[in-house]
Amino acid sequence: MSQPTAPSPLAIRKVFLVAFFSCLGLYVLACLGCAIWQRRLIYFPPVFTPAEVDAAAKTERLQRWTNSAGQNIGMKRLCPTQPAAGRILIAYGNGSCATDSARYADVIQLGVPLDVFILEYPGYADRPGQPGEETFYRAADEAFHLLGTNTPIYLLGESLGTGVAAYLAGTCPASVAGVVLFAPYNRLEDVAQYHEPVLPVHWLLNQRFPSQDYLSHYHGPIAIFVGGQDTVVPEKFGLRLLEAYAGPKRLWQYPQADHWTVTQRTPAEWKQIFSFWRLKPGIRSELTN
Repeated sequence: MSQPTAPSPLAIRKVFLVAFFSCLGLYVLACLGCAIWQRRLIYFPPVFTPAEVDAAAKTERLQRWTNSAGQNIGMKRLCPTQPAAGRILIAYGNGSCATDSARYADVIQLGVPLDVFILEYPGYADRPGQPGEETFYRAADEAFHLLGTNTPIYLLGESLGTGVAAYLAGTCPASVAGVVLFAPYNRLEDVAQYHEPVLPVHWLLNQRFPSQDYLSHYHGPIAIFVGGQDTVVPEKFGLRLLEAYAGPKRLWQYPQADHWTVTQRTPAEWKQIFSFWRLKPGIRSELTN
């Protein structure tokens, strides 16, 4: 019986090259797919009919919030005690919608007499449009300027929405009295790179939400909430944002909280946030709960 012939060096080289270029081709395809379909990978808009939204709003005691053309731009709930101490604009997290954010109105108004306004993103619930960084910014600009200037305006950002809140604070710094961010990030591209470590995300991503850059133009008080068990936006990204911010800031840190539970705050905590916002300018506070 003849002995099997060992593969020649040339054959081994050919096998290696085929395997290498096959893997390279798959990697390039993965990069192209992420670049082309990144909006579908980032945004998860719940979509409802107007009738479904109206029914949810009625249940949550919310009213439609419209612009001068009568177009729906979100939801609102005025404070039962008037005059209110200010207005708060909410930019919710991905996969949510304005009616889902009624829980914020519930707890805020038990602790602080604020009128609550909730931005609806384009493409979410029953609002027409396409989700995207620029469309979110344009919608936020319109909503913010409809709030007026005769009362203090505060911003609440949650998860993806912290990038929208940071944008508003950085582009309208003189008009924002205070900001609170739940599960924030310094830049969305850093979070995306964390979740996709083998891809060149910094080169591929065009949906960047550079919160740290926008907040460099804002100098008012910022409250930041992070959860130690948050696997969606790990707390290190919120801590980076906190470290980079030079203005008055306060940290609430919950080692056992995840991406959802870190947002579930009490009326007493909202009183703390509001008190921090109203500290005299220049006071710097960095506390850890």
